[in-house]
Amino acid sequence: MTEHIRRTKIVATLGPSSESPEMLEKMIAAGVNVVRLNFSHGTPEDHQMRADNVRAAAKKLGVVVGILADMQGPKIRCGKFKAGKTMLKIGQKFILDGAMNLDEGTDERVGLTYKELVTDVESGARLLLNDGLLVMDVDKVVGQEIHCTVVVGGVLSNNKGINRAGGGLSADALTEKDKEDIKTACAIGVDYVAISFPRDGKDMEYARSLVEAEGSNAGMVAKVERAEAVLDDNLKAIMEASDAVMVARGDLGVEIGDAAVPPVQKKMLRMAPKYNCPVIVATQMMESMCENPIPTRAEVNDCANAVLDGTDAVMLSGESAAGDYPVEAVLAMHRTCIETEKQRVMPSSETRDPRYPPHSVDECIARQAMEIAREMPVKAIASFTKSGNTALYMSRHLGDVPIYAVTSEDSTLGRVTLFRNVTPLRMDVVYGPADAPKATLDIQEKMLAEDIAEKDDLIIMTFGTPMGESGGTNAMKIISI
Repeated sequence: MTEHIRRTKIVATLGPSSESPEMLEKMIAAGVNVVRLNFSHGTPEDHQMRADNVRAAAKKLGVVVGILADMQGPKIRCGKFKAGKTMLKIGQKFILDGAMNLDEGTDERVGLTYKELVTDVESGARLLLNDGLLVMDVDKVVGQEIHCTVVVGGVLSNNKGINRAGGGLSADALTEKDKEDIKTACAIGVDYVAISFPRDGKDMEYARSLVEAEGSNAGMVAKVERAEAVLDDNLKAIMEASDAVMVARGDLGVEIGDAAVPPVQKKMLRMAPKYNCPVIVATQMMESMCENPIPTRAEVNDCANAVLDGTDAVMLSGESAAGDYPVEAVLAMHRTCIETEKQRVMPSSETRDPRYPPHSVDECIARQAMEIAREMPVKAIASFTKSGNTALYMSRHLGDVPIYAVTSEDSTLGRVTLFRNVTPLRMDVVYGPADAPKATLDIQEKMLAEDIAEKDDLIIMTFGTPMGESGGTNAMKIISI
């Protein structure tokens, strides 16, 4: 029997390095729990093919793997240069020209994909290009021209991103492309839809309305990457309106400054349990593994600290999408999580603060199940669930005892793949109002058959009574197998 089930989940982005059926199978076997489809690249047919390959590989390996569709969002970019690039020198004058053809860039000026940038900046504003590697200060805005002075120089090539230091850009979180991509994602049947650059809870509520209009119940993930989004009131509203949040450290670091990102990450990990909101920590976690077969010690430390702070998931981006060592990157994350989780993490005011008092009966049952699991030698918790909510509530408490979300609902099996310390467990049995005794016997047989527990082990079972009816969990049993 497995001595330790990894509690922290691994999200891996698919791309040229990892989308083949053979590589997908290797990555899932190495420990991937959720795959990320990056809608910034590829056609609807590409995304459907990748999703089909993920499901086929997961079925072959006998596991459940979640699928997250990541919307591109309002990427603000410069146009292209006639020569493909230009060299910017410190002190040089340069113009971002909203009226210029996007393919006509020169050494003096370049076009803009986001024409409204001219109304979003003023003299003294600081612009960061190419993920902050290039910096310009705005001198003045004349018509459709933004006149700048280069502060940090270097090579500026085609289609590089532009951010404003400190945030304040008015671009909507959802572009027309995103709205079409949401339709594609829902048709594919993804488990989560991630929204880029939301400013507040209203952006997430609007995105959810678009998903629901497609007949989907996919979970909504807010990618926190705007300066406005990390303000306490906005962050609270985003968490309340979302099913998960992502610490999207790339664009966030450009907007608020790299040194501000670690405390914001920790703040998000402290806040999220109060709103029953899982957290994904993302961007550059194993960045050096794009080219190297082992991570740096700093990257291992970064991943480990996220685990110690109670993150639900850690994510690979370019490392698995386009890197030379996608499987090795998954294995490095797996090793790091396993070793770090050997250090017992207890909830406290310094780590996480789950919502108290509980707001519902099922939340109260979840809390009590976790308390009992800490005090008694419980081998596993079996949460019979239609929505996955009770398992989610349990996972907020950083317990050590494995939680199994027992359900026949495909959407719920996919949803719980992101929850810390929760394993999806399919049971294709439809229980009636008087079937609690049968369910008690069935779960014991299932746990014995799956090598989850052994004879005489204690397990906790949570369920709703009467069984077979919609409604929250309201009952709990302690069972000796």
